[in-house]
Amino acid sequence: MNTTIPIREKSNRLMRIIGPILMTQIALYLMTFFDIVMTGRYDTAHLGGVSVGSSLWMPIYTGLAGILSGLTPLIAHEYGARKKQNIRPLVQQGLYISIALALFIFGLIFLLLPSVIQMIDLEPLVREVAMSYLIGMSLGLFPLFAYTVFRSFFDALGATRVSMFIIGLTAPINIVLNYMLIYGKFGLPELGGAGAGYASGITYWIVFFVAVAIATWNRQFASYRLLFNWPRIRFAEWGHILKIGIPIGIAIFVETSIFSAVTLLMSNAYSTEIISAHQIALNFTSFLYMMPLSISFGVTIVVGQSVGAKAWQDAKEYSFLAVGVALLFSLISIMILLTFRHSIASIYTADAQLIMLSAKFFIFSAFFQLSDAVLAPIQGALRGYKDVNATFITAIISFWVIGLPVGYVMATYTSLGPYGYWVGLITGLTLGAIGLFIRLRIVQRKIIA
Repeated sequence: MNTTIPIREKSNRLMRIIGPILMTQIALYLMTFFDIVMTGRYDTAHLGGVSVGSSLWMPIYTGLAGILSGLTPLIAHEYGARKKQNIRPLVQQGLYISIALALFIFGLIFLLLPSVIQMIDLEPLVREVAMSYLIGMSLGLFPLFAYTVFRSFFDALGATRVSMFIIGLTAPINIVLNYMLIYGKFGLPELGGAGAGYASGITYWIVFFVAVAIATWNRQFASYRLLFNWPRIRFAEWGHILKIGIPIGIAIFVETSIFSAVTLLMSNAYSTEIISAHQIALNFTSFLYMMPLSISFGVTIVVGQSVGAKAWQDAKEYSFLAVGVALLFSLISIMILLTFRHSIASIYTADAQLIMLSAKFFIFSAFFQLSDAVLAPIQGALRGYKDVNATFITAIISFWVIGLPVGYVMATYTSLGPYGYWVGLITGLTLGAIGLFIRLRIVQRKIIA
């Protein structure tokens, strides 16, 4: 099929979708950021507990939320094919899955959490805060997963501004609840670091109710009648959703957990100052990653809709347009990191030695941006084509089979020292990007043929 939309219009449409996704991701990032900052101002031990708790929470949550985000390409395909009647059953079965996942994780937290926390060498107070923080967060498991289903629905229809509105509305509420529960204000108990967990759990319920209200009463979505005519659980449809969602979830878990593994390996071999500098570079790199991640989410939507409409050429051009936008942003990020690396490091610390170490890590993180800018949008494009197995296999190979071993060898047996781990990750990421680019071209040629 020939191109149906001019390139300029494609660019505008892609940016209109990506912009709200980016604002949503930044707002979610700031919620965790304020958990850390506000707890740090309360007490150092409580900060340690929240840091440990969030490091255990994030890979699990992002992986499982990734499973539910598999609904996005499925709904986008139905929307592009103008099969509106197929969308409500998909969303409802996704909500059933979200309940099952929430119950599963809730059970694991209460059965296994004490043993897992005991295995980590922590001070008693830090261990207690970490457990209380995770228990508080777990109270919001169901609404958090259910909201992910609603967000997949909104985003797949191209209504990414709705997700931005919901998170933009609730992020300030989370900060206020943090203040009230961490410090014990307005008659509420002073919970310290645990209060940040309970504040997030409450915020997730607010997010969920706002999403339900919009899906039910907003004119754009009311006609889908998402909360009416509930079918029974259909495991065949679960299989259809999970066939797409599980590889996405595994890929996200693999990508997020690799940095935890690197930090653990480094903590056994290097000083506190080096670990802190590594964490500073990693934190700012994670912030910059919001852009390629948002592009990845956005290109999944437009490619999914185009494939559903059988507009093969549009899907192909959207894929390469997304890579181009991500590369342009990565060049800007590299210039910022290389030019202002000392100034950026000074935001995190006033220690001159730590600033110097962090600035050196930023040099390696700059090159990390380039590979990320290619890999992320290609992953998103392949998900739009519903080709998800290649992305999770590539993630495992590039990070765990290539990146981590190469990083360990470079750090242990060369003069690079701790920076060797970053070289290993860059190597794995680059090879993964090349592999997925080849896979994308194969999928595009196959679908057009």
